[in-house]
Amino acid sequence: MNDILKLEPKQLWNCFNEITQIPHPSKKEKKLAEYMKEFGEKNGLDTNIDKVGNVIIRKPATKGMEKRQGVILQSHLDMVPQKNNDKKHDFEKDPIKTIIDGEWVKADGTTLGADNGIGVAATMAILISKDIAHGPLEALFTIDEETGMTGVNGLKKGVLKGDILLNLDSEDEGELCVGCAGGVDVNITKDYAEEKSPKGMVAYKIFAKGLRGGHSGVDIAMGRANSNKLMFRFLMQAESDFNIRLAETAGGDLRNAIPRESYSVVLVAEAKAKDFEKFVKNYEKMYKSEFAETEPDLKFIFEKAATPAKVMDKGEQFKIIRAVFACPNGVQRMSQSMKGMVETSNNLAIVRCIGGKFEVYNLTRSSVDSSKEAVAWKIAAVFHLINANVTLAGGYPGWKPNMESPVLKTMTKIYKDIFETAPEIKAIHAGLECAILGGVYPNLDMISFGPTIKHPHSPDEKVNIQSVVKFWDFLVGTLRNIPVKK
Repeated sequence: MNDILKLEPKQLWNCFNEITQIPHPSKKEKKLAEYMKEFGEKNGLDTNIDKVGNVIIRKPATKGMEKRQGVILQSHLDMVPQKNNDKKHDFEKDPIKTIIDGEWVKADGTTLGADNGIGVAATMAILISKDIAHGPLEALFTIDEETGMTGVNGLKKGVLKGDILLNLDSEDEGELCVGCAGGVDVNITKDYAEEKSPKGMVAYKIFAKGLRGGHSGVDIAMGRANSNKLMFRFLMQAESDFNIRLAETAGGDLRNAIPRESYSVVLVAEAKAKDFEKFVKNYEKMYKSEFAETEPDLKFIFEKAATPAKVMDKGEQFKIIRAVFACPNGVQRMSQSMKGMVETSNNLAIVRCIGGKFEVYNLTRSSVDSSKEAVAWKIAAVFHLINANVTLAGGYPGWKPNMESPVLKTMTKIYKDIFETAPEIKAIHAGLECAILGGVYPNLDMISFGPTIKHPHSPDEKVNIQSVVKFWDFLVGTLRNIPVKK
């Protein structure tokens, strides 16, 4: 028996366990969507899948609650697929193995999928409950939230009928989220010339690894290292000191995850090989010192490699290394209106130079649209200087806080009544589907909340067990106390 099935609330954890058995990485969540459709139909609920792939399930009000405002419970079906380098796991085939570690539930060397699987599971538990009072309910399970929000972007007007939307995708219990950052992808491509590898040189493969990574919005202000920035800082100095030739390099694999691993294949003159090895070791010492608190497992290492047939054209190498090194990354500006919150950031998420193709993918976030645009164009300017192609894509707006929201006032009172303390009201530096839903359904009153989830988008992801209990009690208490429709 899986240990999480012993946890409370049992129905929620039962549903979450079912979710972990069905592979559902972003853009590959069709099996889970089909399971949700079968789940709704099996329980006699009005169930539909729209043209995009979102699942909508409706449940009538319990007796005596028919006149309450309609509530939409919203969460996303996809999860971020990240694993440790030594972990063998196919996210398209293998189930997630869950582990109880003290006060936390985590996975065995992979992301857990609590983001947003706990929200999905809580909604499922509400839909099959027999003793929880609630008004008219709609459950909206969207697809592909993590890699483009294509599910919510494809939702048509008129599909949803509710008055209040409860987004179950926040990650700090005790907080009510009323706003979020918008984002845009800044994508760079360029073809570059290659030439035969020079003679008299030896090849090395350099690795930046062991980094913590994390959510490129939630964790961007935590001072964690970006493996791409570490690598290109090294390459710039190595080019200057050792006249290296670069054969290939790659780092990162998801635009919304801080990159944890990068590698490069370089050539060094045979006569300088021993000095180069010492140089790499010194860089590791330097990086370990700089990131001693945030990256305790950082490794910057080398191994001998087979000599590649080709290397990058020397002039192109000079320009590309410097452009990536100069690309803005991390926090760009803190919020002036909400103390302690990041306003604008960029995640230099993916860099690849392989076989004459150069690619860079950034995710720029901001709660101020003009600031988001300014940073995006700053990145564009850097790469325009080396004649690269730059496109801005996948843009989505921020969600502007409404401090006069009726549901905010209702839920604040409910939280105080249940837990005898006030919730924290805040906005977050991450993308939530509320921003897009608010554009399609401008009259929706929206709040986002959830249990405490640490390190989403990384193999360190974990969810606090007691916070799930409080999240559940708060959700149930909220549904029981939604006001009558005016």
